[in-house]
Amino acid sequence: MGSPNTSILSEALGWLDEGREVALATVVQTWGSAPQPVGSQLLIDSDGNFLGSVSGGCVEGAVIAEAGEVMASGEAKLLEFGVEDETAWQVGLACGGTIRVYVEPLKAH
Repeated sequence: MGSPNTSILSEALGWLDEGREVALATVVQTWGSAPQPVGSQLLIDSDGNFLGSVSGGCVEGAVIAEAGEVMASGEAKLLEFGVEDETAWQVGLACGGTIRVYVEPLKAH
């Protein structure tokens, strides 16, 4: 069996084949007590369906909202969530860590 990221990428290809707009969020850096390791991924479509996790539920809502903007603009974004940031408390990342999440649109070729 492959890694969890392999199944997320396979699912992304399936979603693209179905004609869905898709974005992929990947944890690219962590500090302190981060809920998910670097490399964790979350797949999102334009209807708000998602698969995977970048924070064990802490910031998924915020990442999904940003993914909608990424799909609409076609421009990738680097997001940062941490306890020193007021946003972290709003989205539930009060575990003492900081994470950076890269959100990119995926396109069928």
